[in-house]
Amino acid sequence: MSDTLRTFRDRRQAGGVVARGLARHRGSDDVRVLGLARGGVPVGWEVAAFLHAPLDVCLVRKLGVPQWPELAMGALATGGGVVLNDDLVASLHISDEQIRDVITRETAELHRRETAYRADRGPLEVAGRTVILVDDGVATGASMLAAVRSVRRSGATHIVVAVPVGPPSVCRRLRTEADDVVCSTMPAGFRAVGQLYEDFRQVGDDEVRDLLATPTDQRGPVTENC
Repeated sequence: MSDTLRTFRDRRQAGGVVARGLARHRGSDDVRVLGLARGGVPVGWEVAAFLHAPLDVCLVRKLGVPQWPELAMGALATGGGVVLNDDLVASLHISDEQIRDVITRETAELHRRETAYRADRGPLEVAGRTVILVDDGVATGASMLAAVRSVRRSGATHIVVAVPVGPPSVCRRLRTEADDVVCSTMPAGFRAVGQLYEDFRQVGDDEVRDLLATPTDQRGPVTENC
């Protein structure tokens, strides 16, 4: 991990910076890159292009408190990786049955979105592979932890978290569950992922679909310095 402060023009350039920190994986047939939808997919495309690796999507959904759906009690990733805020669950007296109901509903939505993004393409096989999980940054780390647990359950043998930005404490926590963490910049005064980007506009579904359908060897990745 690096503690050098960087700023990024946009997600594409951020992906180029992150990719250089993963150069040891370049050209390995064992590597699969998964971009967390939606913001992690443009970053992940640049990583996959640099590494000459296939790209797929990893979907994560917030698990909302039953009474107040906008309040997150955790996160759920494709494949069943779950992170729960145990303190919040206990303080609000949320039952196991309520948690199961929310997980069931959000799992159905994950499946629907996966179909929408991939069309008739099946998911990449990750069992026995090195999986690089990419996002445009981490804040609390809950979504990325859910993704790590998901690909671990799917049989990945080596999991790397790769992000352009995140707070030091969260990157340390991710290291306890991932096999490696590459974080290009960890500002001491971290407030939000977007503070390190000049262009942090929302990524749309069409952009995700287009990137997933674009071979990662079709054009050169962006790797210029910030």
